[in-house]
Amino acid sequence: MRTHAGWKVPSPTRMMAELGEADEAELQRLVAAEQQKAQFTAQVHHFMELCWDKCVEKPGNRLDSRTENCLSSCVDRFIDTTLAITSRFAQIVQKGGQ
Repeated sequence: MRTHAGWKVPSPTRMMAELGEADEAELQRLVAAEQQKAQFTAQVHHFMELCWDKCVEKPGNRLDSRTENCLSSCVDRFIDTTLAITSRFAQIVQKGGQ
């Protein structure tokens, strides 16, 4: 057991061993949720790079109307696609749960 600021802190392995099945399942659920958030964030960053590369020819102090319209359309397509995929995934999950 290690100490930190005067407190005895058990090792992560020991802490995991002491978790009950319900606690372990909850921890796995939380880890999975955090992994999904990280994956979504990475996808958003990738998407932003794609839209930037497609729409912005020369960065400046302001966006011209063509660039602004291109970025808006690109974002709209991303949102529509994300909603369609999410809806389809929810249908698959619902069918699997029945």
